[in-house]
Amino acid sequence: MSVLEKFLDLPFEEIISDRFGRYSKYIIQDRALPDVRDGLKPVQRRILYAMFKEGNTHDNPFRKSAKTVGTVIGNYHPHGDASVYDALVRMSQDWKMRHILVEMHGNNGSMDGDPQAAMRYTEARLSSIAAEMLRDIDRETVPFAPNFDDTTQEPTVLPARFPNLLVNGSTGISAGYATEIPPHPLGEVIDAVLMQLDNPSVTVDELMTVLRGPDFPTGGIIQGIDGIRQAYQTGKGKIVLRAKASFEVVKGGREQIVITEIPYEVNKAQLVRKIDECRLDCKVEGIAEVRDETDRSGLRIVIELKKDADAEGVLHYLYKHTDLQISYNFNMVAIHNKTPKLLNLKQLLQAYIDHQKEVVKRRSQYDLAKAREREHVVQGLIKAISILDDVIATIRASKNKADAKENLMAQFGFTEQQAEAIVTLQLYRLTNTDISQLEKEAQELKHKIEELEAILGSEARLIDVIKTELVQIKEKYADRRRTEIQEEIEELNINLEVLVPSENVMVTVTRDGYVKRTSLRSYAASNGEEAGMKEGDELLFLYESNTTHTLLLFTNKGRYLYLPVHELPDIRWKELGQHISNLIPIDKDERIIAAHNVIDFAEDERKLLFFTRQGMVKKTALAEYEVQRYSKPLVALKLKAGDELLDVRLTTGHEDIMIGTQQGYLLWFSGEEVSEVGQKAQGVKGINLKEGDEVVTGYVIPEGEKPVQIQIETGRGALRSVDLAQVEKMTRARRGTALLKRNSLTKVKDYLIFTEQDELNPSRF
Repeated sequence: MSVLEKFLDLPFEEIISDRFGRYSKYIIQDRALPDVRDGLKPVQRRILYAMFKEGNTHDNPFRKSAKTVGTVIGNYHPHGDASVYDALVRMSQDWKMRHILVEMHGNNGSMDGDPQAAMRYTEARLSSIAAEMLRDIDRETVPFAPNFDDTTQEPTVLPARFPNLLVNGSTGISAGYATEIPPHPLGEVIDAVLMQLDNPSVTVDELMTVLRGPDFPTGGIIQGIDGIRQAYQTGKGKIVLRAKASFEVVKGGREQIVITEIPYEVNKAQLVRKIDECRLDCKVEGIAEVRDETDRSGLRIVIELKKDADAEGVLHYLYKHTDLQISYNFNMVAIHNKTPKLLNLKQLLQAYIDHQKEVVKRRSQYDLAKAREREHVVQGLIKAISILDDVIATIRASKNKADAKENLMAQFGFTEQQAEAIVTLQLYRLTNTDISQLEKEAQELKHKIEELEAILGSEARLIDVIKTELVQIKEKYADRRRTEIQEEIEELNINLEVLVPSENVMVTVTRDGYVKRTSLRSYAASNGEEAGMKEGDELLFLYESNTTHTLLLFTNKGRYLYLPVHELPDIRWKELGQHISNLIPIDKDERIIAAHNVIDFAEDERKLLFFTRQGMVKKTALAEYEVQRYSKPLVALKLKAGDELLDVRLTTGHEDIMIGTQQGYLLWFSGEEVSEVGQKAQGVKGINLKEGDEVVTGYVIPEGEKPVQIQIETGRGALRSVDLAQVEKMTRARRGTALLKRNSLTKVKDYLIFTEQDELNPSRF
């Protein structure tokens, strides 16, 4: 018999949206995010409750983890055993939890990322502080709900006698939401709760006087109080977390860096490997050896340094390029009223306070009902003893227990509960001593009922109970803060000598764009021979530099290339250099027109003076051309359409300037007429060109030197010397002095300027 099938014609988008919506709701509410009240995810709560129900507590022997996992899967959490065991193990790892909730015997993993042993090998039980999470759960303090197969009940939240969410923190990723709440010191968190209980309108700044910030189980140093304050005010914030390091002097006068605390959630083995890679790849100078000396006494990573190494500089480099320093981003999301919410500190504390009020109120109601019930029974027993002979006679005359109860209720007015207690009363309880005890118990019950009624009838008394219990938890479990907090984030300035060994080298740049650095040994071995170059190429720049210096190369398109000398290819003197496009990509029609060596941008007060083909001049401080990222050409100045950069000179800013044109005009003016501008500015007009004319030379006359003669080189190869006495010093933006007779066939190729200090060769700066 075939089954009648019904097909629904529905849009695919609606089906996917509906199914994913249901899935998202499940993983948000019931898997990945913690409850704001007890700070636990469902799997964690079920593990703790299952261990509690099984009597697997801190005052009982350890039990196999596999048994706990089986109980959790069978009764509360129908998922894979691996996920349950992983959650169980994490709650036992003291480098992840500020206060562990599970004690474990056996291998429960390590800070190196080693996996835990299989659950059949390990044993676990609840920790002492975990008992505080579950205390009074059997007194109807929290609501229960049916488990997945309706065979038993499970709590929807734990009583949580301390603020576990802030104390142990939480991390998780769900659909559209993620949470990152750091752990905090128990004592400080409780002090903050007490402060908010006393003053509900307390400010975050006031709370931070007692709760200074996170406290990670691995210790370390937090930098950035402003980031903590922002996180406490908004739920989101960023801090810097760095390892704790010290310097030790060892035999031979050498130093070593000793790391004793590392940032939270950092894999120690990977960290040590990364530091050693920095040594092997020669990314930092001075590291001789890296060792992990961690043992039972504590964490210890030793970075042994070479003699005369800059220990602080090496440490700063490692802070910047390894996980010895990380950024930690707060994202305080938790389930609040069955909804994921981003919560600030006050909201987190208030949610916990509201939960505790509910817990204490429900517990008091439960205790009050029990006390009243017992008081009622005790009053019945006292009454029965006072008419004992009549009661005994009535019982002896009854047919059975039920008949005896009915007769006692009918003849003496006892209630059913009182009658039940009387007929089950043991004979030895009829002594005078026991009567006194009953009367004493009745008095105690009266006081207890009055006290419980006072708690339920007064908000102030309710708060006093919560405060008293929190203080008890603090006195029993609070310990010292492990993470140090520093107000400011330290800027990591790394001396280049830490990264690069200082070595003097010869740097060459050719007009065709070939660059290289050559050791002085190779240069000296050349016996004065010319550097290796292609035929027709010529040297544009030759300078004895150092690997800690920087080379600035300027192109005709108004761009510049920033090249640390140590990154130039190390090539022998007689060999061809490497083309600049292999280091930094430039356009095919782009060429190098000037190069300058810079020792220190911060201390060099000189300016760069730019000359363009169309007569523009720009003066900018050299320091503005220092950059951190240099993987592509950078803008040196703004060029007009059709213009190109001709030359770049270094100047103090006070030196005289000469500009020579193709048609033989020379303009001489003071460099102080050119105002200093920013890096990307266009500059000002240096010379007023005739139509069809263009600049061929820009020149800076060194301070203290007097120009005496100009040698003009024409396009036809002719040379003409001109006495500078014939040239008048003018102001900027003039046409200048004509040094050649008007002739359309004669074009100037270059101007060579001689000063009094020059001998046979022209001075070229």
